[in-house]
Amino acid sequence: MNVLRKVIALLVILAMVAVGVLFALQNHQPVALDLLVHEFAPRSLALWLLAALALGGVLGLLASSIIILRLRGGLAIARRKLEKSKLELDRLRVAGIKNGE
Repeated sequence: MNVLRKVIALLVILAMVAVGVLFALQNHQPVALDLLVHEFAPRSLALWLLAALALGGVLGLLASSIIILRLRGGLAIARRKLEKSKLELDRLRVAGIKNGE
């Protein structure tokens, strides 16, 4: 199953690269990019669009990884509390049996 997942991921990546190359070949008009504080030299339209797409993907992964790390931290704290509660419950059960209850 793991091998199948890797093969599918590889095929998806190859398809994305192929679409990106075809897109770049079709959109080769030079366009200058002006960001108010800096003006970049004219490059192909496809380069600017693919760079924006890549930057958005990286920023999305970064944002989601921060959220995932926070959730994992909360889960670890909850698991520790659960283990402490289980140990306390076991001690109370043993104490109840020793007292003849």
